[in-house]
Amino acid sequence: MSARNITILTGVSLITCIVQRGNGDAIIKAAQEAGAQGATVNFAKGTGIRERMGILGVAVEVDKEVIQVIVSTEQQELIFEQMYLAGNLDTPGMGIMYITPLDKAATYIPAELIEKLA
Repeated sequence: MSARNITILTGVSLITCIVQRGNGDAIIKAAQEAGAQGATVNFAKGTGIRERMGILGVAVEVDKEVIQVIVSTEQQELIFEQMYLAGNLDTPGMGIMYITPLDKAATYIPAELIEKLA
């Protein structure tokens, strides 16, 4: 049986961005251009004041994209800002973003890279 090691990452944060469906690609591209390694996208249903004010006041369900990016705490401000601007979140009704600090995360990191960073 081979030995297995867990590589624990500390000093990381989760950026979550919730936007109208179809707006996620520009946000992901901006995150990657700012240094993010990748993103996870989920689809969800959302409700709010805009959805309640649909045609004749009838509730309208709107599909949302939930974009999650794990970044180092050193990168989080730059990536957060670029995602915010790419999503036009300074416009009412476009979405919301927040950062969640993570105590630790684990993923596969090649041994060569770990040695290089050590």
